[in-house]
Amino acid sequence: MSYTNTFIRVAEDCPVETGVIPVSGRERKTAHEIQYELLASAPYAYTHEELLYEVHVRHKAIPETEAKERAPEIRDALFAKPHPCLRASMLPKRYGWGVHYDAEGKIAIYAKESPEYDYYATSPEAGVTLLNAMRSKRK
Repeated sequence: MSYTNTFIRVAEDCPVETGVIPVSGRERKTAHEIQYELLASAPYAYTHEELLYEVHVRHKAIPETEAKERAPEIRDALFAKPHPCLRASMLPKRYGWGVHYDAEGKIAIYAKESPEYDYYATSPEAGVTLLNAMRSKRK
């Protein structure tokens, strides 16, 4: 699922007050670490599908040449099953990052304490649909 002109606020039960860079002690990076790296280094460069594909390729450690050669096959296999939207990502649920989709569906992330987050989350002039990230725990 991809959105346009939408802002996903940090989950109500998010345990942090500021945006935290995700770090795990695992040998291989987690999907949310890869999401963060891609979105932080290139805001508004990826649509939801493009982000899913890049995260998948990097998480599975598919070599770049193989990923280019087999891109249609890898995409078909990846998108043969449904994937959750970024409302379910650990970035807004656990790490304090709001997610903005622009008019073209390109994605950027903003730390909970940033002026950009405040603008998209509270300003009617932003012209975005507001959604909350999914809670980690049931009410």
